[in-house]
Amino acid sequence: MQQVVYTASPESQQIHVWQLSAAGALTLLQVVDVDGQVQPMVAHPQKPLLYVGVRPEFRVIAYHIAADGTLSEAGEAALPGSPTYLNIDQQGHSLFAGYYHDGLVSVSPLDASGLPQAVAQTLSGMDGCHSVNIRQDNSVLYAPALKQDRICAFRLDSEGRLNENANAQVATVAGAGPRHMAFHPQGKYAYLVNELDSTVSVLALTEQGAETVQTLDMMPEDFEGTRWAADIHITPNGQFLYACDRTSSTLTLFRVSDDGATLTLGGFQATETQPRGFNIDTQGKYLIAAGQKSHHIEVYAISPQDGSLTPVNRYAVGQGPMWVVIRAL
Repeated sequence: MQQVVYTASPESQQIHVWQLSAAGALTLLQVVDVDGQVQPMVAHPQKPLLYVGVRPEFRVIAYHIAADGTLSEAGEAALPGSPTYLNIDQQGHSLFAGYYHDGLVSVSPLDASGLPQAVAQTLSGMDGCHSVNIRQDNSVLYAPALKQDRICAFRLDSEGRLNENANAQVATVAGAGPRHMAFHPQGKYAYLVNELDSTVSVLALTEQGAETVQTLDMMPEDFEGTRWAADIHITPNGQFLYACDRTSSTLTLFRVSDDGATLTLGGFQATETQPRGFNIDTQGKYLIAAGQKSHHIEVYAISPQDGSLTPVNRYAVGQGPMWVVIRAL
């Protein structure tokens, strides 16, 4: 299976396109210069399209993905603020954006070809909204509000709109700063990384929202610096969960119980300086981390036995890389 890796570097306003080999090597295919600071990215679940959030002229740009993984611009649409996170519902009806500075979630319909249209819905009041996360069954969108220590949950309708009247809330630990989420493949549990105290919480998913059932520290016992967690991802088989902290430049491994309900700390891996974002390939063999201050990405092989990470190679990218998307071709 061929896979392609996209990395966003806002300081140099570039997207780098890489081919990922079966041995974990990256080959640079293309460098796309973007008119603006490119930050969050997401691939369409069915169509060959990559969506990129851009500032300071706030908009989303859609790129067509060619057979070899290279990009060509296909269209764009305005957004109401500086997008922090992008996502698309499982049916491909709508593009959702979260806005940290504006405390918003917006919904942009996608036309039949997958191109974004004008924003059709905006929800406010979520201070520090850092991500928009959609359950695998396409029923609920979760929006962590970092500055309010809560997650807002909204029901999705069949057209990819949010039901504002079916809002549930999940409270997190005071001062934790809920940020990004990942979902167990069985669909019963999710995992939340908390930015301000560098912890990871297990959430049992309910029909309307979620309930916290476990919270673990993701930092080594001797760490004494400022906690500053960023991203979280799970392997496709649901066995291993990873989270990153930017101050310590560390990737933390958790082993996941068979049912997804319980995490066990598995170890730590030093990584690129200030890892703002990382991702796991579609087969669960490799993890790729981006160093926002090292201006490099690093590829790690994931042990199928215990989830431990082995460095494979590192590559120079644009300035300030902060987002990684991996897509099977």
